Amino acid sequence: MMIELIKSLRIVPVVAISDASKAEDLANALVAAGLPIAEITLRTPASLEALKIAANNKDLHVGVGSLRNGEDLKKAIDAGATFAVSAGFSPSVAAEASKQGIPYFPGVSTPTEMLQAINEGITTLKFFPAETLGGVNALKAMSAPFPGISFMPTGGITAANARQYLELASVVAVGGSWMVAQKLIDAGDFDEIISLTKEAVKVCAQ
Repeated sequence: MMIELIKSLRIVPVVAISDASKAEDLANALVAAGLPIAEITLRTPASLEALKIAANNKDLHVGVGSLRNGEDLKKAIDAGATFAVSAGFSPSVAAEASKQGIPYFPGVSTPTEMLQAINEGITTLKFFPAETLGGVNALKAMSAPFPGISFMPTGGITAANARQYLELASVVAVGGSWMVAQKLIDAGDFDEIISLTKEAVKVCAQ
């Protein structure tokens, strides 16, 4: 199961990529660094093509992020996405993910949004944007009324604060982009990406 893989890895790289031709090298770098997963966000015109290329690496589990609706998800699944993420909760994405049988991790920032997602049967939520919302203390307070619900905080997560989130019992993994920064991908600096990813794996290891 995808959630079991995410729990074991403890971190999901969040990728924004503007040049699809860099996707193959990025996929290889993540696998080589011991982190065989990526959330490729739909933030650039090249995103879907990049997702498709990355998904050709059979050792990499590729998801799609920044989804807005069910149609976005259909296209991403056709390109090879195996899990879905959005900045906020989308009923149409939830419905399509359920229909397609893939996990959906919606972004939530309030207890109301958490309830909406939980009422759709979703038990792992993306707390976003984590640091802007108040960080570890905010997540601790907001998650308290929802025992049994898991969180993947994303937004402002770095090598310096990732462990603080992972020490919370409700947190199964963090999402972060520092090891796959867009400027590094654009520059083709995959050696640095490998180095930063190895460090991230070490920092987030149980």
